[in-house]
Amino acid sequence: MSFKPWNQPLLVAIAMVAGTTAATAQNIQSAQRAIELGRYNEARAILRPGSSPEAAFELGRLYQMRSMPDSAAFYFNRASGTTPFGKIAAGRALLAKGELAPAEVQFDAAAKATKNKDASVLTMIAQAYGEADLKDMGKSQAYLTVAQAINKKDEPALMVARGDIFLHSDKGGGEAMTSFDRAITANPSYTQAYYKKGVLNVRSRNFNAARESLNKAIELDPSYAPAYRELADMYYYAGQYDLALSTFQKYTELAEKSAATDAQHASFLYLTNKYPESLVEVNKVLVSDPSNLTMNRLKPYLLYETGDFAAAATAMDSYLAMAPADKVISEDLAYKYKIMSKTGKGAEAVAGINELIKKDPTKGCDFQNDLAGIYANQKNYKGAISVYKYKLNKCNGDLTDQFRLATAFSSDKQYVEADSVYGIINVAKPTYAPAYLYRAGVNAQRDPEGKQGLAKPHYEKYIALSKEADAEPAKFREGLVQAYGYLGVYAFQQGDKPAAKSYFEQVLTLDPANKGAMNNLEVINAKPRTAVKKPAPKKK
Repeated sequence: MSFKPWNQPLLVAIAMVAGTTAATAQNIQSAQRAIELGRYNEARAILRPGSSPEAAFELGRLYQMRSMPDSAAFYFNRASGTTPFGKIAAGRALLAKGELAPAEVQFDAAAKATKNKDASVLTMIAQAYGEADLKDMGKSQAYLTVAQAINKKDEPALMVARGDIFLHSDKGGGEAMTSFDRAITANPSYTQAYYKKGVLNVRSRNFNAARESLNKAIELDPSYAPAYRELADMYYYAGQYDLALSTFQKYTELAEKSAATDAQHASFLYLTNKYPESLVEVNKVLVSDPSNLTMNRLKPYLLYETGDFAAAATAMDSYLAMAPADKVISEDLAYKYKIMSKTGKGAEAVAGINELIKKDPTKGCDFQNDLAGIYANQKNYKGAISVYKYKLNKCNGDLTDQFRLATAFSSDKQYVEADSVYGIINVAKPTYAPAYLYRAGVNAQRDPEGKQGLAKPHYEKYIALSKEADAEPAKFREGLVQAYGYLGVYAFQQGDKPAAKSYFEQVLTLDPANKGAMNNLEVINAKPRTAVKKPAPKKK
């Protein structure tokens, strides 16, 4: 599953202080820096002792970053007033609640109060749009145009705000990237612009460029924790799960220790299939934050993945009862139906997942594996086979889908068909050892007495791959026990006792307590009984 179950803010703070006195400016700048790095508790501690409008404004930004619009609006309103800065704060309070048109009235008033000639005011307005969670950016580009004309040259903070605005649109990636490049041209040491380039490249799956930009951000500022988080995402999307997890752990070492960080860690462990470890983290977060929506979402997912289906059903019911309707996502329902298929409600689960696919056709292909899994849970392997065939034909299926199809054929005892599909995988990926092991297994089923040796070449190939220089012994051990055991039996049936003995000894090297190998060696090593001669008959 490729979605992120947590709501990770795309935007970070632009380091800019508006209207502050010398006494408060340093605290505001420190708080802005903490917000940029996602250190929200630290920023809040810096800002709360002060009672200035500027401190309230930054608290509004902080809560907006944390997706808490009511709190964001409260603090923006505390910073509002009759000055241009106060009007921008009032506009941001309205934007936080999604009220675009009234917000524009306030922004227009702020701009007119400075006769549209104060670049810092216009940049603050641009930042307001860039940090708002709205698709419709209203008049944001008009403010950008005026601000650029006043500056006469690219100002990095404004260029980053421009890029953030374009990032909200579905087709704004090109303009956003241009904006971040312009920020870097204006200031080659502007860490935030490299980070933003990296974020955009991760989003567009341009991994080489993403790695280059994010590593540059880290080179400029080794404490820039969000860059590690994005690098971890990049490795995850590239299928490099070990690197993804180790990089995310670097992020957690640098990031603020908080329930939010723990929640992201739990989410990332889930995404990298570390289900038991993720469940521990989820439960830890829920102790301190029992209403955390993301953790309540993940809990039934993880209970399902760890095989506790009854508890998963209870946790899913609790989550759906607490989640606002607009926060329930398709993946939640997919898991609901998978859980139902494991708790005696198979027919309802099949009907539910099919209805979900019908309602959300854009994700129809994403949920084919879930549908196939539900069929498999009901031992309806023919249903699973039909789903995998559909996915391969209609959804740009890959070798993983071929593997699942072969497994479904095998479960349905269609061994010839399974053998054929594993053969496709062998040709496409000749060094993928599990396909040879499973192919050997289905051929052993085709030849249950082992007289034809149909599995023999596939087990031999598996053994050969286990001896490659880059092979990981631990991953091959169980398969090798199976392979050597089969080959030993086959050799014995062919009358080749020395070869059979060698194979069974290999089994015992890997698994010293293997009773089958022990018994077979006893038979091979047993001395043949000497025939007793009958006494010659006496002559009469």
